[in-house]
Amino acid sequence: MRPDRLPTADPAALALRLRQGAAELGLVLPEPVLRRLLDYLTLLAKWNAVYNLTAIRDPQDMLVQHLLDALSILPALRRRLDLDRSTIADVGSGAGLPGLPLAIVHPGARLVSIEPVGKKTAFQRQVCSELVLTNVEVYTGKAESLARPCDLVTCRAFASLVDFVDASARLTGPTTLLAAMKGQRTGLDAEAAALPRDCVVEVEPLRVPFLDAERHLVLIRRVAPATGAAH
Repeated sequence: MRPDRLPTADPAALALRLRQGAAELGLVLPEPVLRRLLDYLTLLAKWNAVYNLTAIRDPQDMLVQHLLDALSILPALRRRLDLDRSTIADVGSGAGLPGLPLAIVHPGARLVSIEPVGKKTAFQRQVCSELVLTNVEVYTGKAESLARPCDLVTCRAFASLVDFVDASARLTGPTTLLAAMKGQRTGLDAEAAALPRDCVVEVEPLRVPFLDAERHLVLIRRVAPATGAAH
């Protein structure tokens, strides 16, 4: 059963804006995927009215600042990973962002969505049940308590890069890509400089359709020191 329609938004207008935004990002999304993304948005708006999952209330703003914001990282990730064959951990996922949209668009991926707040994981489990997201595991707790190296570890609005890398240590293997969604470029160099010396960092600007604000994706790999180096 599909969720009820959003009471305060025109579903056709939301669908049109989602299609336009996806096209601007270069994403070709089949109709069933677009419908699932909109169904996720509907559930987010409904639950948010009671459980205060996000400060953003207007569905049009949710579509841009949550849904399209999450989808904006896909082009950068697709250049580096085969997401349909990847294991993904989303750390501090809140209402399931960016993890659940990634899992909807890439049903071949296996996602563990990690969030310590119970009302937020209850919402995520409801989304997975209603949208039949069989490739998602929702975990209530902290990332530090999971030992499960993944191909990709994501976060959105995490406190700092150092905290993200530390929290993800048991999710990080030799080839893991860490991807942190950030806002303004200011301060990112200082955050990157504070990371352990084995971290190789790239900062890629993002463009979120219909949003006039800076967004960046910080990509981190941990590189083992070369063996046999001269002393």
